[in-house]
Amino acid sequence: MKLTELLHSSKPTLSCELFPPKPGTALLDAPTLVRRMAALHPSYMSVTCSAGGSGNGGTSTADMANEVQNINGIPALAHLTCVSADRAQIRAALEDLRKLGIENILALRGDLPKDGVFPLPDGYRHASELMTDIRDFGGFCIGGACYPEGHPESTTLYQDIDYLKYKIEAGCEFLTTQMFFDNNELYSYLYKLRRAGIDVPVVAGIMPVTNAKQIQRIMALSGSKLPARFRAIIDRFANNSAAMTQAGVAYATEQVIDLFANGVDHVHIYTMNKPEIAGSIMANLSEILK
Repeated sequence: MKLTELLHSSKPTLSCELFPPKPGTALLDAPTLVRRMAALHPSYMSVTCSAGGSGNGGTSTADMANEVQNINGIPALAHLTCVSADRAQIRAALEDLRKLGIENILALRGDLPKDGVFPLPDGYRHASELMTDIRDFGGFCIGGACYPEGHPESTTLYQDIDYLKYKIEAGCEFLTTQMFFDNNELYSYLYKLRRAGIDVPVVAGIMPVTNAKQIQRIMALSGSKLPARFRAIIDRFANNSAAMTQAGVAYATEQVIDLFANGVDHVHIYTMNKPEIAGSIMANLSEILK
């Protein structure tokens, strides 16, 4: 199933993200992790790019997407990054996904190396270039990323929205947001997108923060601002892991309810590979999702 079939509907969807376990980690093995997450019946599951890869003792994105869709019956959205790939490598990855029947790709540039230099002079510089190649390859539903508070590398939010138009022109059919903790930031952003003529479905990305140590890394990666109400939760419960987990789940649940109530019908949970956290949120939304 191509995800645009779901995302052009007004029926609420709640999806979740997984990442392939790295070799030697204490995380659940991939099949068990996928099975536990699939038992929650998310609308679809995205799989981030693997660090280890199946050829390096790890689980590849394609392997895990196959587990999601062909073993557990949940539509899979495979992440594909291009910053360290040439066109032959991208074509090979597309061939692999096509053979598995994976129809949905989240096309991303990926993080630049620490020195800021693109590793392949003849490779890709922007996600829009990757989207063009996927579109020309044919057969895939293409998604992209967007940033309600602006991409960290953009000078202004409006400049970032202008760049987003290149993605749409290149074949991007839906967008998934970076995490945010203040829904008003998203509502303002959606208004700006519509004014700019961007009318593809936008999936709201929510990160349940259940560990106060996550915050610094999250802020560094995303540039998301923390509203005062959320800072108060961290200040109060940071040293009580059980209380912080409960408060983080409650805060994320409240965000999702508010989004649905205000017409944002599609939400994606960044689960950090924790089925129990995703399950708690979904249990809180059981009647809303019916």
